[in-house]
Amino acid sequence: MAGLFVELLLSWILLWFFDKSHLNALGILPSSQRFFDLIFGLICSFLVAGFGLYMVVYISKSSMGINPNFTSSHFFDRLLWMFNSVVYEELIFRGALLYIAISKLGIYKACLISSVAFGIYHWFTFGAWGNILQMAYVFILTGFAGAIFAFSFAYSRSMWLAIGLHLGWNVVSNIVFSQGQSEDQLLIIRGGQKIGNMWSWVYFLYQIAILPIPVFYYLKQSIKKRHDD
Repeated sequence: MAGLFVELLLSWILLWFFDKSHLNALGILPSSQRFFDLIFGLICSFLVAGFGLYMVVYISKSSMGINPNFTSSHFFDRLLWMFNSVVYEELIFRGALLYIAISKLGIYKACLISSVAFGIYHWFTFGAWGNILQMAYVFILTGFAGAIFAFSFAYSRSMWLAIGLHLGWNVVSNIVFSQGQSEDQLLIIRGGQKIGNMWSWVYFLYQIAILPIPVFYYLKQSIKKRHDD
C-alpha cells in the first residue's frame, strides 16, 4: 500500500507540473459509470481469458479439478495482492504519464508508446530477457494488452475500465488456472499432452485478437452516449 501511495503522490506532482491538473484528471474518483466500466472490464476479460485457457486444457486432454486446499481466505489474500499489483502497473503505464503524453502527442502516438513500454517491462517481470523467441512472444502478447488498456483509458477518460480488464485477465490466469504460479491455486491441472504448433498459434492469436472486439464496441457506445448527453 505504501508503494501505491508514493505512486499517487508522484502522479499528482507530474500532473501539476506538466498540466496544472490534479489526480481527478485520471478519472479515479468513483461514479456509477466508472463502476460499470470496472464491472464490464472484469467480466469481459474473465470470460475471454477463461474460455481460452479452458480450451487449452480441453485440447491437451489434461485433467482438471478443484484444489481442496484453496480456501476463501487464500482467495481473498491473492485477490488483494493482485489488485494492488494491477493498480501499481496501471498507475505507471495508464496513469499520469499516459495522460500527459496524450495531451502532448495525441491519443495514438501516446498509446503506442505506452503499449511498447508495457511490453518491454514484461521482459523483466516474466524473466524473458536474453531469450529472443520468448522476448518476442512476451512483447507482442503484453504489448497488445497494453494497447487495449491504454486506449480504454484514453477513450473512457478513466482508469477503471483498464483496471477491470487487466485484473479480470490476471485473476483467471493466475488465481483460477494457476498460470505462472509456484503452487496450485483454485484449479489443479495435471497430465495432458502438448497442444502442437498449430493450436499454439491459434491460442496466441486468440489472446491478442478477441478481447479488443467487445472493448471496441463498448467504448464506441460509451463515446456515443457521452455525445448524446
